[in-house]
Amino acid sequence: MGDIFGDFRRLVLSALNDLAVAGSLPAGLDVARVAVEPPRDPAHGDLSTNAAMVLAGQVRQNPLQLAEKIATALIGRELATADYRGAGFTAEVARPGFINVRLAPEIWHAQLRAILKTGTAYGDSEIGGGRRVNVEFLSTNPTGPIHVGHGRIAVVGDALAALLEKAGFAVHREYYVNDAGAQVDALARSVYFRYCEEVAAQPESALLHSSLVSQSAQVEPEGFYPGEYLKETARRLFKRDGERWLGKAESVWLGPLREFAVAEMMALIRDDLAPLGIEFDAFVSERGLVETGAVEECLDFLSRAGLIYTGTLEPPKGKPPPEDWEPQPLTLFRATRFGDDTDRPVKRSDGSLTYFATDIAYHRDKFVRGFTTMIDVWGADHGGHIKRMQAAVKALTEGKATLDVKLCQLVSLFDNGEPVRMSKRAGTFVTLREVVDEVGKDVFRFIMLTRRNDQTLDFDFAKVTEQSKDNPVFYVQYAHARAASVMRHAAEEFVPETLTDAALAGADLALLSDPAELALIRLLAGWPRMVESAAEAHEPHRLAFYLQEVAAQFHLLWTKGRDEARLRFIISGDPDLTRARLALVRGVATVVASGLAVFGVTPAEEM
Repeated sequence: MGDIFGDFRRLVLSALNDLAVAGSLPAGLDVARVAVEPPRDPAHGDLSTNAAMVLAGQVRQNPLQLAEKIATALIGRELATADYRGAGFTAEVARPGFINVRLAPEIWHAQLRAILKTGTAYGDSEIGGGRRVNVEFLSTNPTGPIHVGHGRIAVVGDALAALLEKAGFAVHREYYVNDAGAQVDALARSVYFRYCEEVAAQPESALLHSSLVSQSAQVEPEGFYPGEYLKETARRLFKRDGERWLGKAESVWLGPLREFAVAEMMALIRDDLAPLGIEFDAFVSERGLVETGAVEECLDFLSRAGLIYTGTLEPPKGKPPPEDWEPQPLTLFRATRFGDDTDRPVKRSDGSLTYFATDIAYHRDKFVRGFTTMIDVWGADHGGHIKRMQAAVKALTEGKATLDVKLCQLVSLFDNGEPVRMSKRAGTFVTLREVVDEVGKDVFRFIMLTRRNDQTLDFDFAKVTEQSKDNPVFYVQYAHARAASVMRHAAEEFVPETLTDAALAGADLALLSDPAELALIRLLAGWPRMVESAAEAHEPHRLAFYLQEVAAQFHLLWTKGRDEARLRFIISGDPDLTRARLALVRGVATVVASGLAVFGVTPAEEM
């Protein structure tokens, strides 16, 4: 028990079933879209159902007339859960066919009691039914430290995975390592350049091998990765191998140094993620897919299905083609059959694989491993790849799997309004580690979720750490800290055993009758519905908005108590009312803690 919206929806479905049995409605109605939600205007009631409007077409009745029939069938019924026994409600019909419901206060009191009995597991749902979901996120190229934009992707992906777990899904967090292709070859060459510099810095080597060093490190290689971090990598390489690679041909050292560099960069990425508490269940290697033949096997599968052919593509649209552009034969995937705008190359004219080909094979690998629900969290610069990847998943799985892609827009860094752009360690950008070290895990994680993932986010070091209601992470954390403070003060006047959640659940909650108190309970009771709706939409940021609203109403009630003594949480001489108020305070703390747990944020006990 504890989800009043789910409980009342079941009551609506029961009424519809009885109407069908009585012959007033046809049997076998599709009720999947029947919902129970808060009305847009609180003045219209506590709950509202769209049942009449979504079923009117099926039964060929006017929505208002159908709503009257359903509302009449609802009156006199009782919610199935024992906690609601004897508590009533009224149902009114409103245009264009809504049924608005007003619940007795006892029902809201039962919701608060359920929160106290359930603890931070309140809001846990079974809508996922244990279904397996693959959430792939971050998957940045292993060429250096993670920047702040990558950090946003990491937090969104990790919070989405936690949200789905709370909603009852079996979630697998995955990182796709792009360790094949030109970018890791450029990384290996950059490491070799720094390695030669490191050898030259050794007193005994500078003289003995000065000609070899100068020949090897004359100019920075094409695609050079700057930044201090590769100097650290070169030192570790020299410590391990000494002068082994000095003066050798590239064909000798490229492979070993590429492997070394990728391992070093992945260790660096894991170290950068550790302070955020982000871990993955699996790291899947792109090179591994190529070397095991998984990519060619995937292309053979598509070829047998008639979805691969040799052809040419039109020049890029929207801008003049390069002067040397000419149509060349490519191996193409028939992406247009599955909703894409154009067919996509999987092999270049020289027979080499495109990145798209390995991405296709990777998603087929997910399906082979049993994942029919896939969610990818990408950076905004990959927006043009969504249609082709979704087309490929449809083709590879014959429509048995779905792929949802969430794009994360850029993060702009400021300090007191001034842009912050450079990092000595990374060379070109501020690293995630630098930001987290400055503001802390909890602040960073929460702020990354305070806007929709597809909207740009401004991150100002000064604003995200200031203690004001304009700072959302402080505002929510202060609500939990304030609730903890109230309970500490209460422990000074009351026996601690009477202040446990179990004891407070037995308080006379009927004493909570002020409209502000009931409004706060209604908001807390919406937590299970919020979890389910956010999980179904794959939108963890909804929880941030909800937690800010809970904090706002709690702070408002606290302020009213400061101005009106009768509304204070602790009232000397009235232990019954105090215990009821403390039950509400604990309810707030419990729901806030439940939400922060999804975000991977530790609730503050004091501030």
